[in-house]
Amino acid sequence: MKNKLLIILIGVLMLSKVSFAQQDPEFTQFMDNKMYYNPAYAGVEGLTRLSLMLRSKWTGYAGTFDDGGAPTSEVLTMSAPIYKLNSGFGAYIINDHLGVMNNLALQGSYSYHVAVKDAKLSFGINAGFYSQSIDFDKYRPNDPGDVLIQEGRQTQFRPDMGFGVFYQAKNLYGSVSVSHLLSPSFNYGTDELRNSLEPTLYIMGGYHYDVTYNVELTPSILVQSDFNEYLINLGAMVTYNEKFWGGITYKYLESASVIVGMSLLKSNALQIGYGFDYIVHDQQAKQATSNEIRLSYALPINPFGSRKVVRTPRFRH
Repeated sequence: MKNKLLIILIGVLMLSKVSFAQQDPEFTQFMDNKMYYNPAYAGVEGLTRLSLMLRSKWTGYAGTFDDGGAPTSEVLTMSAPIYKLNSGFGAYIINDHLGVMNNLALQGSYSYHVAVKDAKLSFGINAGFYSQSIDFDKYRPNDPGDVLIQEGRQTQFRPDMGFGVFYQAKNLYGSVSVSHLLSPSFNYGTDELRNSLEPTLYIMGGYHYDVTYNVELTPSILVQSDFNEYLINLGAMVTYNEKFWGGITYKYLESASVIVGMSLLKSNALQIGYGFDYIVHDQQAKQATSNEIRLSYALPINPFGSRKVVRTPRFRH
């Protein structure tokens, strides 16, 4: 019954509008970037983790003018449990460069964890600021006297927040979150340039199948929506001996990707992952490939509680 419901859900989403207007960075290794998508994930792993993800989209792209080149994104996340309060806290900072525009966001998160039999249900909220900068000197206007074309680099800061719910069981995880609840708006001094970030819904889930004693298969899905249109990401990862993993993802009507990675050091504390994207739709306006690197480190001692840390492969993804 559950499999039938999942198939129906995916079918309905694919028949819906899927030309989602991107306003936030997208990541191929979304299943390993949960802290970025959902504040309720803070502390869920039961250990303190730092993660860095670097993405170069449409590698090699160059504009007709000096407009900053191909889009790049960097996100640094942190998550830690607070055992005495049955909760966790986290943070992320993201820098997103899109031609003449640069977006910078800093968010702090707090989550509260509730035990549900052998699972964990977490509720979280994040708050911080969102900054948007535009270098107007890099525009090439058809009308040099256009009053909307301003001079120099201008930056505006706006408050922003979001909330989410995360469910973690032994073999299953599910995530629902909404970002940009305050719909931060940027106008650079004139209402004719007003641009607002729309609230964005993220739905993520995955299931861990033990294929053999040393091999685990994890299919996953991420759906993004601005409550008007959708973007769908599907993935499947295979993990071997809790140290090596690889798999594929597909972004509907855009790209197919390959992901590989490995764990190093004692208790697999250090993780290194790499994602390679190949554009399969509408290559005419883009370079065909994108590259993404992920580094993640779990601290050996949790400074926010005395409970012994027990690492399991279930919470690595």
